[in-house]
Amino acid sequence: MCRRVTEDAMTDQRVVLSEKRGAVFYITLNRPHVLNAMNLEMEKALVESIQTFRDDDELLVAILTGAGGRAFSAGMDLKEVARDDSDGRGRGQDEIRRFADLEIWKPIIAAVDGYCVAGGFEIALQCDIRIATSQSTFGLPEPRWNLMANYFGCHNLSRMIPLGEAMYIQLTGNRIGSQEALRCGLVHSVHPDRDALMKEADAIADSITLCSPLAVQAIKQVVTKARSLPVEEAYKMGIPMLRRLMEMEDGTEGPKAFAEKRRPVWKMR
Repeated sequence: MCRRVTEDAMTDQRVVLSEKRGAVFYITLNRPHVLNAMNLEMEKALVESIQTFRDDDELLVAILTGAGGRAFSAGMDLKEVARDDSDGRGRGQDEIRRFADLEIWKPIIAAVDGYCVAGGFEIALQCDIRIATSQSTFGLPEPRWNLMANYFGCHNLSRMIPLGEAMYIQLTGNRIGSQEALRCGLVHSVHPDRDALMKEADAIADSITLCSPLAVQAIKQVVTKARSLPVEEAYKMGIPMLRRLMEMEDGTEGPKAFAEKRRPVWKMR
């Protein structure tokens, strides 16, 4: 997979590449000459790819990565911002802000290889599972340019890792390495190179596809919606969803397959 993506990225002029392979959807940020910096064209294309993933019932999990081997994404294309500002156009609506509003309950894996900073880091924070190569670095340098991370950086980061770790990253603008990211729980695992990274991403995706798609999507929905609620309210939200899962056809298939020592055949109903 990773060799084909690299070859495609060298010849394909699209700023976001996508590939459907069975139940897995591969999304590749493809501006390697500028470390996959996010301009408006890429932001729009990424949102469209995510919507495609959301709306295709055959797709169960996505893997998001960056082309070129140097960066997942270096964040906002500040040269484009400066150019737009000098032309009096301004940047306008930030397309990527809609990423969290798309109600995507299917899992997304971020496979990080290289720089993952600023807006690129904020994209990775929106994914459900993050893995990285040993050369990868993470950071939110926005305050060094009189900016600040948006909701995804400030809010999500402080809920994923200890507050002190999150504040260090945000207040200093310093980058941390992949081992430090692993230590504080920012990434799930670290791998020696891109081949090993994508192999692990595929393995995680395969494990997810073994699970009931309805259960996986219910779990993500409950976690996403209930994370800011008091425990009692979160509990009340989860109970009816669990009851509905148990009453569906797949709710019968799961225990039956376990008793018969076979793999379940999920019908998503």
